Amino acid sequence: MAKSGKSAKSDRQAVVEQMRKQQQSAERRRSSIIVVVCVAVALAIVAVPAYTIIKNKLDERKYTSKALDQIGAPASACQDIVTKKADGNQNHVPVGTPVDYTTAPPAFGPHWNEAGVAPAPFARKFYTAKDRPELEALVHNLEHGYTILWYDASVADDADQLSQVKAIAAKFEDSSDSFRDKFIAAPWTSDDEGGKAFPDGAHVALTHWSAGGTGETDQAKQLGAFQYCSAPSGAALQTFMEKYPFSDTPEPNAM
Repeated sequence: MAKSGKSAKSDRQAVVEQMRKQQQSAERRRSSIIVVVCVAVALAIVAVPAYTIIKNKLDERKYTSKALDQIGAPASACQDIVTKKADGNQNHVPVGTPVDYTTAPPAFGPHWNEAGVAPAPFARKFYTAKDRPELEALVHNLEHGYTILWYDASVADDADQLSQVKAIAAKFEDSSDSFRDKFIAAPWTSDDEGGKAFPDGAHVALTHWSAGGTGETDQAKQLGAFQYCSAPSGAALQTFMEKYPFSDTPEPNAM
């Protein structure tokens, strides 16, 4: 027997209501899934950098507890020290004037001279590519007896090796007046000197502007000392700075 019009209408309403409920249920499920995914993505966005920061800090602590000569690679990771006749003592050029240094990185040469700009401050021991002073400022530090550890992009991109460099730099902190702590760790970037690179296989370089011996005043005896390494080496740095101390430089009494 055919259903009455009222009954058929009720059936259609029931079907429509059921479909509406099913659609609402599906939408709630989709919304829940979207919320869960968004929360998971948000947590991942926060967690990955946080993990990286924590890991880097732990790596730094792992190395800072060691003696300088125990940080990083052994001294055998470095080539023999080489020297070149130096020039540029007291050759000050206006701040902002680029200097074309002949070596990568420099150990001597003309440089800037302006309070607050060049030389770079004694208290700062570690720089990244984002905040490093210009080469012309750092060369003035070299003239004052600093040893500079230069690290290339491969070290900057390696969290463990960068932690080693930071730990090495930290050994020269916490001293406001000891000239023995004339040290800076700074990056050597692809923008420096038209992209001049270190020798093949080298990713770290140590440089010092030597007077030719402590107390030497004859400018003709001045030398630039260079040592290239495949990796950061506190042992090599310690030996290098013993051979070329802060006192062996054109201007050892300047900070």
